[in-house]
Amino acid sequence: MPRSVNHVASRAKRKRILKLTRGYFGARKNVWTVAKNTWEKGLTYAYRDRRNKKRAFRSLWIQRINAAARLNGMSYSQLMGALAKAGIEINRKVLADLAMNNPEAFKAIVDKVKN
Repeated sequence: MPRSVNHVASRAKRKRILKLTRGYFGARKNVWTVAKNTWEKGLTYAYRDRRNKKRAFRSLWIQRINAAARLNGMSYSQLMGALAKAGIEINRKVLADLAMNNPEAFKAIVDKVKN
C-alpha cells in the first residue's frame, strides 16, 4: 500500500507562509526554507520591538519634559521630585503632551510645584 501524505494541508501551510513573505528581497520571498526562516526571525524582531517601542517613547517623553522644564527654570529630575513631593500624580506621557501642545498649562504645573 502506498504511503499516505496529506499534500493538501502541507501545500496550504507553505502557501500561507509564502504569502506572508511577499515583498521580501530575493529568495526570502519564494524559497520555502529561506522564507520560513525569514518569517520566523521577523516574528522575534516584532516581539522584541513591541517592547523597545515603549522604551523609546518613554525616552522621548523624558526629553520633551526636560526641555520644557528647563525653559521654566527647573531640570527634569527636580521637576519629577517636586511633583512627587507635592502629591501630583501625572504621568510622563501627559506631561510631555502638555509641554509640547499646551505650554501655559505645563508652566502652571511647574509654578504649582515650585511653591
